[in-house]
Amino acid sequence: MGITYFEKERIFKLDTKNTSYLIGITDEENFIGHIYYGKKLEDHNLAYLLRTEESPYVPSVNARDRVSFLDSFPMEYPGHGTGDYREAAFRVKTQAGHTACSLSYVSHEIFAGKKEIPGLPASFAKTGKDGKPEGCFTLELLCTDSVLNLTAVLSYSVFEDTDVIARHVSILNNSENTIWLTKVSSMCMDMDNREFEAITLHGSWARERHIQRQKIGIGMQGVTSGRGESGHQDHPFIALVTPNTTQDTGEVYGVQLVYSGNYEFRADVNQYDSVRLQVGINPVDFCWKLEAGAHFDAPEALLTYSASGLSGMTAHYHDFIRQHIIRSPYKDKKRPILINNWEATYFDFNTEKLLAIAKEAAGLGIEMLVLDDGWFGARSSDNCALGDWVVNEEKLPGGLSGLAEEINRLGMKFGLWFEPEMVSPDSDLYRKHPDWAIAVPGRTPGRARNQYVLDFSRSEVVDGVWEMMERVLSSANIEYVKWDMNRPLSDLGSAALPPDRQGELSHRYMLGVYSLQERLVSRFPNILLENCSGGGARYDAGMLYYSPQIWCSDDTDAIERLAIQEGTALIYPLSTIGAHVSDCPNHAVGRVTPFETRGYVALAGTFGYELDVTRIPEEDRKQIPAQTAMYHKYNDLVREGDYFRLASASENQMYDSWQVVSKDGTESLVTFIQVKGRTGQRSRRVFLRGLHPDKKYRIEGEDGVFGGDTLMYAGLQVAGMWGDFQGKLIHLVQV
Repeated sequence: MGITYFEKERIFKLDTKNTSYLIGITDEENFIGHIYYGKKLEDHNLAYLLRTEESPYVPSVNARDRVSFLDSFPMEYPGHGTGDYREAAFRVKTQAGHTACSLSYVSHEIFAGKKEIPGLPASFAKTGKDGKPEGCFTLELLCTDSVLNLTAVLSYSVFEDTDVIARHVSILNNSENTIWLTKVSSMCMDMDNREFEAITLHGSWARERHIQRQKIGIGMQGVTSGRGESGHQDHPFIALVTPNTTQDTGEVYGVQLVYSGNYEFRADVNQYDSVRLQVGINPVDFCWKLEAGAHFDAPEALLTYSASGLSGMTAHYHDFIRQHIIRSPYKDKKRPILINNWEATYFDFNTEKLLAIAKEAAGLGIEMLVLDDGWFGARSSDNCALGDWVVNEEKLPGGLSGLAEEINRLGMKFGLWFEPEMVSPDSDLYRKHPDWAIAVPGRTPGRARNQYVLDFSRSEVVDGVWEMMERVLSSANIEYVKWDMNRPLSDLGSAALPPDRQGELSHRYMLGVYSLQERLVSRFPNILLENCSGGGARYDAGMLYYSPQIWCSDDTDAIERLAIQEGTALIYPLSTIGAHVSDCPNHAVGRVTPFETRGYVALAGTFGYELDVTRIPEEDRKQIPAQTAMYHKYNDLVREGDYFRLASASENQMYDSWQVVSKDGTESLVTFIQVKGRTGQRSRRVFLRGLHPDKKYRIEGEDGVFGGDTLMYAGLQVAGMWGDFQGKLIHLVQV
């Protein structure tokens, strides 16, 4: 079992394959202390790390300095207002207006498997043939605030096949009085500072998830979102790393949140040079009314520790997400090569134009046509008709059924775009139900992309949208859905929530989104769902619970995508990255890159096309059959293999390189992109990873055999190429 309780020492030890996590309960007042998280240990009695034998001592020994003790003890889930002046993991407000709260250990339970979190996406255990969970164990610590009569269950799940610990908190009001929760973190961990640096992901629309690294110091540092989505600008992830950590060396503590709404990730360094790492729902504008007998579940946090640098963290998260987050039947399947008509036609299309694209695409090896925006209501531009999910048969005579049948006759699948969460002011839906939009009474709501956000905290709104979606999806052979969300939330106000529950709107909105996506994947389990939010504004583990892939960014330029996909692949599997070959000059940045290079970059993802195949240059069109063959040849390896970052153009400004290795180490694919050509250039040397050092490998298409140790330790020479933006694939097979 991966979890052991040592009763005599009152210590809990959680073990994954390579890590240990220890929690201690003090004899005095049952304080819950964080002891250790790191490389796997044999010993368990590490209570000395709690420093209870040092000044200021425990309160029973030194009652005069109780506050000093509370302000320095490494709390596992700290409360607020009783003497710990560091940031609290949870805060409350009582009917009397008091905010003090503090938890003490009462009891615990250890069991196989893990529980679902009602209404929220969360990791899951594998099950055996008998239906029982395998390789997963959960510890639940039952804690109480006896003054408030409030109970908190701190949940920890370990998985034998990965080095990830899933943490979750549930709070129950056992009192007869209403309590308002003003903050509920998903996890907290106190550690000694080791000159940690923080790695976070930042950007904006069309340049998401660029990697930032900086030393942390006294005070608060971290990332937040108050946009109602995980966001283009920041990302629900943080890693604390020891100095000089590289891809292969150094220690890494990573945390990400299985949640798609507002979040706060913060690392606070205090006067004792201790770090408090805390993750959860953003407390700004959050206030949850917890009536007597009610409970609240926080989203799940995923922790991992790597003693082998960033590559270790990446491998842990990639395997965990593939095995314990993604549920889709497509997660282990090759995805169809699709062509999306958005950049090909925008709103200017009809049945004839779509079929012309499909006919040409089918002959080139493309397997699905996706009809993007503009197929419904009076939608002739992005200024109107969002929310009117009825097929425009003036534009598409015979509806989607006739179009899908024609596309199916070509041997292709058919997919469709939706933006279910939004409504245009100029729409039949808004004219009929203006109160369905999020707005503050008396205040003119701000528009973004000329649209409002529907109030998904209301079940009748979710039901109304679902009825329209289900009718459309049942009307034709639709095998793929792209779910878009093109603006953040603002002007937070719900016509259905009472004044003392308005602070629940953002979280209830996300619960509504999750409920609608759950309906979709349950009613149409064989549809391939791809999430999207103006590109990559909602790329997170919460969305991956419903869809096996997410549109990575609206910037499809191959060179811009190098940094975007590098940051994304730091924590998410390549199989989740929506990536397409698009036309040039690129619609986002105007850059012209070779068609071949565009294909190599898109191969590190789901692979598809975002262009009008009937109008691109003939020399580009002729390359498509080879590209589709390339996808079919390598996708199993890309989708299932271990990913390694070999070089970063974001750092060296000249070239980029990554590698995927099969799980058994018998096959590998190296991608090398020369961003800038140079005069007098010699070959570049890249050091491969993940191969068997005692096995031999042949490079496909070249003479010679190399030892795995040679390729990893001496390196592989990649000849220079003429010009900017050139690419090369190197396929190695074990001899």
